[in-house]
Amino acid sequence: MDRRKFLAASATLGVAPLAAPSIAHAQTTFNWKMTNAYGPGSPFYVEGPGSPTDFCKKVEAMSDGRIKIQHFAAGELIPALEGFDAVRSGAVEMNAGNAYFWAGKIPAAQYFTTVPFGLNFQGMNAWLYHGGGMELWDELYAPLGLKALPMGNTGVQMTGWFRKPIESVADFKDLKMRIPGLAGKVYAALGVDVKLLPGGEIFPALERGVIDAAEFVGPYQDRRLGLQNAAKYYYTTGWHEPSNVTELLINEAAWSSLPADLQSIVSTAAMACNLESHTWCEANNAAALRDLVENEGVIAQVLPEDVVAELKTVTDTVLAEFAAQDPAAQKVHDAFMAFKAEHHEWAAISEKPYHNLPG
Repeated sequence: MDRRKFLAASATLGVAPLAAPSIAHAQTTFNWKMTNAYGPGSPFYVEGPGSPTDFCKKVEAMSDGRIKIQHFAAGELIPALEGFDAVRSGAVEMNAGNAYFWAGKIPAAQYFTTVPFGLNFQGMNAWLYHGGGMELWDELYAPLGLKALPMGNTGVQMTGWFRKPIESVADFKDLKMRIPGLAGKVYAALGVDVKLLPGGEIFPALERGVIDAAEFVGPYQDRRLGLQNAAKYYYTTGWHEPSNVTELLINEAAWSSLPADLQSIVSTAAMACNLESHTWCEANNAAALRDLVENEGVIAQVLPEDVVAELKTVTDTVLAEFAAQDPAAQKVHDAFMAFKAEHHEWAAISEKPYHNLPG
C-alpha cells in the first residue's frame, strides 16, 4: 500500500496516522555563584571584554539559560582572597582569580599563573592547551576536589612602580614591595620585604609609604588604581610576569554534575575570554602609557641590563631551590621548563627576529 492509500484508509477507519516521535525538552537549569579576587568595577578582572562577568554572560547565552552564574566581586560575598576555600567547601561553585594566590596551600599552583623569565602569552597557552599543562593542573587540583581553566591573560606586565629610581640590584635591598607569586621569592632573595596585597589595597599602601614599590598589571589597569599619584618611576621588562593567567576555579563536584554539552560550553567560553581579555589589554595599554608619560609626569623606562641579568641569575637559583622542596612543584617545574626550552627554540627564529626589526 502506498502512502496516499494508507492515509486514506486510516482516515476512513478513524485511525490516526503515525506521528513523529515525541522528544522531551525538559532540562535541568543550573544556578551557580562565582566570587572574584578583584574589586567591583575592575576592568579586565571583573568587567569588560573577556572579563569574568563577560564569561558569565557568554555561558548563559551559549547555554540558552540552562546555566546561570551570579558574579560577586571581592567584598560583595567574601573577602578578596578567600575564593579558594569558598569553592573547595562548595559554598560557591566558581572563583575568578590567580592561582599564585594559593601558594600557601598548593606551592606548585604558582606555575599556572606565571613564572619569572618564563613563557609569554603564546607560549603559556601552548603549554596549557597542547603541552600537558592542563593535565598537570588537573592532577594537582583533583585531590582537593577542584578543577581549573584558564579564563584570561594580561600578556606581559610592567615591572612596577617605584618611589625612587632603580639603578643597581642594591637598590632593591630593604624595599617594601607588593609583589605576588614566584617573583616575590626572587625579590626576597635580594633583600626585598615582600607584601601580598589585593589590588584595591595597593594605592593606599603606596601613597602612605606602607610600601615603597608595587606591581599590578599594566598601564591601563595601573592608571585606574591611581598608582601614578603615589610613585613616578615606572619600569618594564616583564621579567617577573611575561604573561599572567586568570584562573577559573571550579568545584569538582559541581563540574561533574554538568552534562557534557554544558561542560563544553563552560570550557569554550573560558577559552574565548582568554583570547578576548588579552587582545583588550593589547588594544588599550599603549594609549594609557602615553597618557601617563605625557600628562601625569610618569618616568617610564627599562630596567638596566645588569639588573635584569642579576635577576635572571637569582631567579634560576630560587626556582631550583623552590621546586626541590615539594615533589609536586618539582614535577610541574620540570615539565614547564622542558616545554619552555622547546618553545624558545621556535621563538628564537620567529618572534625574536621579528621584534628586533626596525620600527
